[in-house]
Amino acid sequence: MMNNYFIQRAQLVFSLVNFLKPRRAFMNKMDRRSLLTGLVFIFICITATGKADSLKVVTLAAFYDQIKAHHPVARQAALLPAQAQQELRMARGNFDPQASSYYDRKTFKNQLYYENWNSLVKIPLWFGADLKAGFEQNQGINVNPEEKTPAAGLTYAGISLPLGQGWLIDQRRATLRQAQLLTHAAEADKIKNINKLLLEAAKDYWDWVLAYQRWQLYQTAFDLSQVRYRGVTERARYGDLAAIDTVEARLDLINRQQLLEQSFTEFQNSRLLVSNYLWTPDQTPIELVSGAVPTFNEADLNLIPADTLQQLLRVAQESHPELRKLEAKYKQLQIDRKLAADKFKPKLNLEYNFLRQNFGLPFENLGASYLLNNYKLGLSFHYPLLLRAERGKWQLTRFKLTETNLALIQTQRDISTALQTTYNELQMLSSQIKTQEMLIAQAEILRHGEQTRFENGESSLFLVNTREMNLINQRLKLWELKTKYTKSQAMLYWSAGNLSNL
Repeated sequence: MMNNYFIQRAQLVFSLVNFLKPRRAFMNKMDRRSLLTGLVFIFICITATGKADSLKVVTLAAFYDQIKAHHPVARQAALLPAQAQQELRMARGNFDPQASSYYDRKTFKNQLYYENWNSLVKIPLWFGADLKAGFEQNQGINVNPEEKTPAAGLTYAGISLPLGQGWLIDQRRATLRQAQLLTHAAEADKIKNINKLLLEAAKDYWDWVLAYQRWQLYQTAFDLSQVRYRGVTERARYGDLAAIDTVEARLDLINRQQLLEQSFTEFQNSRLLVSNYLWTPDQTPIELVSGAVPTFNEADLNLIPADTLQQLLRVAQESHPELRKLEAKYKQLQIDRKLAADKFKPKLNLEYNFLRQNFGLPFENLGASYLLNNYKLGLSFHYPLLLRAERGKWQLTRFKLTETNLALIQTQRDISTALQTTYNELQMLSSQIKTQEMLIAQAEILRHGEQTRFENGESSLFLVNTREMNLINQRLKLWELKTKYTKSQAMLYWSAGNLSNL
């Protein structure tokens, strides 16, 4: 890009040679001197511009890498899956073994009223049951006879089993499954946030490119006007041009200087906006160096083929973060519906524990006769007669499922439409870019033709300046179309949900 600009400046020198050609023989010496002065000035401009090759060029890929590595929003997004993993760990904690112990003693006037000691280890199982093992020792004159144990205490081991509600699914299993789905939703949220950040960054980057190219074009226009003003002043001094032409040249120079100053300010401001995305690893904001300039790859203007669009549509339907989030939410609601349906069953819990007077567990002695004569058995039943809370919860979950499914269908349609409309816009912009290049070629012919007419005394400096500014404006419009194309290209991949993979 810098080399092309250098070539443009060199071509500018040769075009001005023709402009400054004398048309009168007696002016040869003086015109050669003014021509030399103009060429020296342009050479200085070219040399100063040629230094741009040593400037720091910031590519879009490097810009993306810097953002994804250090931007606070990107780092926040990276925390979402880690947070979801901790939610999953918390849900798995419902299946952790638990140990508990209770001791209570009362003594009054040298009499032991009671001494109760109960220690328990419980192991939750996946299918809703709980394994239990413990030791209890209850003594004293006021101990409930049914709770009284031998002096050495009793050890027990058994199982608590739900036979109705809680057999196929319960709250702890539902929480674990939903936490597992939450990790998928968190990953989708991460991609979504990074995609949004990169889309905003891409727009600001291409605005920076446009501001830079506008500044360069107006710099060229100002250089042309400045050299032309010197040339016209020299020629008017010797009567080769009318004095009014110097006023025209001066007016044009002032107008172009204003455009140059405004474009430079816009370039500086756009550079600051791009700097907003740059951070160090220790979260210190940094700014682009004053000599930093953007780059533009003409290969980015290649039209995306139709089969790539179809591939993006397939990828979007499979892995778009919005769809993945809705799918995870839908599956979580399905678990809620199963849990709500399970509440229609009665609570029927069976608990069985076999007992021993010591801590040993000689399994060879645990025969049928022992288990039938040394045990504690419990059975509980509970069932609400109206089931209003249960029916309300189940119906509400059904409504949420329908709502989420409709949102999923609508989002799929919106994504497909966004991809297709953006692709159509890219095709239109590609066609406009080609048309604009043709217009520039025609504008160059008009500019050169008007300059030739002026040299032959058939035109005015005003028309030359008008043709020249029209050419510059046409080139500026071309850059506007190019940057608009690259923005639409970023929007296309963002619509597909994989801008972060570029």
